Amino acid sequence: MTALLLSPPAQKLAARLHDSLRARWATLPGEVAAAPVPDYVAAPVPADLRGRRAELIVEASDLAALQSALTSDADALVLDFDDTFSPTRANVKAAYDALPLAAASTKPLLARPRALYAVEEHLDSGGPATATAIAALCDLAAILTARPQPFHLYIPKLETVAQAQFWNDALLLAEQELGLAPHTVRVCLQIETFSGVLNADALLFALHERAYGLNAGRWDYVFSLVKSVGRTPGAVPPRADLGMDVDAMRAYAEVLMRVCQRRNAEAIGGSAAVAPDPAHPQPALDAVQADKRREAEQGFTAAWAGLPALLPAVRAGFEGAAAAPLPHEAPEVTLARLLNLPAPRPLPLAVLQDTIGLALDVFGAWYDGRGVVVRGGRIEDTATAELARAQVWQWVQCGAALEGGGRLTAERYTQERRAQCPDSAPAARLLDALVLAERCPEYFPRVAQLLASGAAAVPETRIR
Repeated sequence: MTALLLSPPAQKLAARLHDSLRARWATLPGEVAAAPVPDYVAAPVPADLRGRRAELIVEASDLAALQSALTSDADALVLDFDDTFSPTRANVKAAYDALPLAAASTKPLLARPRALYAVEEHLDSGGPATATAIAALCDLAAILTARPQPFHLYIPKLETVAQAQFWNDALLLAEQELGLAPHTVRVCLQIETFSGVLNADALLFALHERAYGLNAGRWDYVFSLVKSVGRTPGAVPPRADLGMDVDAMRAYAEVLMRVCQRRNAEAIGGSAAVAPDPAHPQPALDAVQADKRREAEQGFTAAWAGLPALLPAVRAGFEGAAAAPLPHEAPEVTLARLLNLPAPRPLPLAVLQDTIGLALDVFGAWYDGRGVVVRGGRIEDTATAELARAQVWQWVQCGAALEGGGRLTAERYTQERRAQCPDSAPAARLLDALVLAERCPEYFPRVAQLLASGAAAVPETRIR
């Protein structure tokens, strides 16, 4: 099968970015600990984003959802190539082909390219035939050449200053190639890894001449935290026990808020990812509004909606709310709070089965080219599937106690997984590779690619 090609301007830009940055990309993520930063102020919020409250996230290859979003009352649109995107050949082509449609809109536009771990198997990067195309740079080239005034960007899954500097240098080079002034492309950083939280101020500083804010990516962050906690003596709590009312999660939100308040940056809340029951939508809408009201009272000023129907509830949550500045907190106190998860308790079998089922459902959809599934009234995507499989990995590693007696072993996990999905299914093979690895692998899309290529091993997590 021949490789997909970008448009000529995008192909030229992608080749230039790969030629200049491929060697640096191969050394990422770089050192986790960041050096102290000097005093600085973040870039101002772009004029077309000031005062907006509800951003609608749209999977980049879903043309029907994009057309619906363009006619919605969203304050801004986010085209997503990351957590809701399944990078099949057809989806990559559809997403890049849809960019001109979005670019013609008068709505404020943002895009989220894929994270730096991802490779693109279907595109020619303009380099040697055996060279790996870097998905983030391919997406960046397609996005930035789609219209004269570039999209604003969300930068996902930052872990280290080296990654933040890589993004900044890629954008500076792209601006130079496109004849744009430096720092024309404005960005919001997603703080959704444990090391990213610990170094949020340094990450923002690395991009502060173009970065106007920080965004909370709740479930990606908990996924990263689970990888970092690793083989603790007890089981990490199920997702239902890690709401934003838990002090460890409040500490996470407060880290972002303190940095934003100190650096005059904007804090963007998480995604409203529920699917209201059409017959009785109000309970779900009330829950969304309450969640956004909590964020507003913490100091966040806007958030994402996963569906057009959620936009009014997201917007209403931010109306009329004000937040007082947070007092200083010593770093060692913050770190202790971040790691102070609820005490281990015996794991209900239904919770284990549901967590396995969530991962299998998302993986199955992902292999079929769908980046999201609606399950139990929630919109589930890569982020929540990553969390689910990391939790199961951690529960197996620590031999989590089960309600009714016994502990979770690799054999018991396999028994429960087989009850839901046969060994021959791609989703089952992927989940087994992730759960039964000695160390928690980084990100499942890359592991899936390696399994498909017949790789003998999968990469292990680099954050212990």
